Amino acid sequence: MTLRRTRTRTRTPADLVRSAPGPAFEIRLDGRPLPALPGQSIAAALWAAGVLSWRTTRRDGRPRGAFCGIGSCFDCLATVNGRPNQRACLVPARPGDAITTQEGHGRADLAV
Repeated sequence: MTLRRTRTRTRTPADLVRSAPGPAFEIRLDGRPLPALPGQSIAAALWAAGVLSWRTTRRDGRPRGAFCGIGSCFDCLATVNGRPNQRACLVPARPGDAITTQEGHGRADLAV
């Protein structure tokens, strides 16, 4: 039996369709500047920057980030430009967006 060697080449989806994203822009997570690309969701931009969690749970304060990536769950909730409970996987990143880590239910300023 002879093993056949195959050559593998690492290609991205952008390479396959011969596409190039526009220039990167800046968003901020808790005041920290991060790059984002046109067409990325906030969750994708955070993941690309190595950020895996941007929310804590109500009861135990456990870290959460993107789980399903398609808007079915609520693990990726973030406060975006002062609006709490935004699903980061569905919100497109825009230049200058201010994302803050959401703690609990995202309504710390309300008496609940």
